[in-house]
Amino acid sequence: MRKYYATRDEAYFRNMNTMATAVIKGGPFAPSIKGMVYFVDVPYGTNVCVTVWGLPEFKPATANEKQIGPHGFHIHEFGNCEVGDVNDPFKSAGSHWNPTKQPHGNHAGDFPVLFSNHGIAMMCFFTDKFKVKDVIGKSVVIHESPDDYKTQPAGDSGRRLACGVIK
Repeated sequence: MRKYYATRDEAYFRNMNTMATAVIKGGPFAPSIKGMVYFVDVPYGTNVCVTVWGLPEFKPATANEKQIGPHGFHIHEFGNCEVGDVNDPFKSAGSHWNPTKQPHGNHAGDFPVLFSNHGIAMMCFFTDKFKVKDVIGKSVVIHESPDDYKTQPAGDSGRRLACGVIK
């Protein structure tokens, strides 16, 4: 029988069990949105994976309406996804999570946009801006329009379409 000796990184992954999830549910502007976000501690940061259904398709801006999609995707500061005002839902989630007081585009809660492919978006990415324990009790929010990563304080990403509390 051959003995197996784990390397330091393999041992880290084997003993790692820090994970959180957020169940995404659509609000008044996009009630069909459903999905999951997974946060998993990895060496030097966190892997974030999202799968979402029911997203609105891309629609270019017009003279009277903002562009729809790709969709802004962020961690917000409070773990509260109450709809509240149906004309301005999920305000209870607060602003983008920004624990280090960075300008927009560099907030810990600024994520890549979600591209709707016939209503579906799937994406995984790595961030070194937080560990899982730091985001439990916060929320994730999907917005109607893309984040421009520069407009202060929140990227001009439009109405809040869906929300999920990170647990």
